[in-house]
Amino acid sequence: MVTYSESGVDISLEENTVSKLISKLNETLSYRDIITDSGHFAALVKLGDKAIAMSTDGVGSKIIVAEMMEKYDTIGIDCIAMVVNDILCVGAEPIAMVDYLAVEKPNPEIAEQIGESLKEGCKQAKIAMVGGETASLPEIVKNFDLAGTGIGIVDVNNIITGENIAEGDVLIGIESSGIHSNGLSLARKVFFQENNFNIDNKLPTDPNVQVGEELLKPTIIYVKPIMELLKTNVEIHGLAHITGGGFKNLKRLKNGISYDINALPEPKAIFKAIHSLGVPINEMYHVFNMGIGFVVIVKAQDIEKTINTLKKYNHVYIIGKVKDDSRNKVTIKTFKENIITL
Repeated sequence: MVTYSESGVDISLEENTVSKLISKLNETLSYRDIITDSGHFAALVKLGDKAIAMSTDGVGSKIIVAEMMEKYDTIGIDCIAMVVNDILCVGAEPIAMVDYLAVEKPNPEIAEQIGESLKEGCKQAKIAMVGGETASLPEIVKNFDLAGTGIGIVDVNNIITGENIAEGDVLIGIESSGIHSNGLSLARKVFFQENNFNIDNKLPTDPNVQVGEELLKPTIIYVKPIMELLKTNVEIHGLAHITGGGFKNLKRLKNGISYDINALPEPKAIFKAIHSLGVPINEMYHVFNMGIGFVVIVKAQDIEKTINTLKKYNHVYIIGKVKDDSRNKVTIKTFKENIITL
């Protein structure tokens, strides 16, 4: 059995490291009028009756898959998606980003492909790429790394932090395109180290799907469906981007409640393949999105309107509900029919 820590990513150690870093920075929140606490999907800085939302993220080790495929014309979409999807989680509209491209050695051909994919991501998110930085760091970076920082704007009265989430609220999940931009270290270890696959091999769970192409499939950008939903009269209580750590991301919204996820859709072939090649079922749900890339939490009375709005853009599912349970846990019924707790 293969775990995330064995692939080089120790989630517990990472969480402890982030905690140590944040402990030294929390004091700075008093320097300005900050609305959200550290740990939410996006930070909010109050400016009069508006608030600026900020988030930063990168593509991660998905870049290694791009290098294996010698294909760089999609990873910019991932960079945009990882940032703007987080900004959406406070009810803000993403408006602009800056990018940071660190390279071992400048490569105009690769840069052009990355630029094309960033442009496509901006188009899907309806944002402007207003600037950035390219740095040559031969003794620090191997090949290159790509990250970005974005901003959004929201009326103070329309901010969604999760504080209104209550028992009986319903979780509506929006499909992912697959693995998105998280858990690639584990996926690469399973395919290429433990089982000696190459990028041209087909998935053992679907002979029509190539491993490299599936791992490189871009993260879905959820700006259009969520922005349309925000303009309806649906009372949205919570918005969550399901990234690394899977549904544990829901815990970032509110303490003192729990989530019962009991109706997830059948996982895509990529997830079944990773599980079949040695990753335990519990680990799958601790690491991957398992087919749901974004969750909207609404009152039961708003289910129909929410689904009718979102399904114009993606497949959507009623995946569970909120429980009045102060243990702050997430219980999940897996596709193997067992129950796990995050």
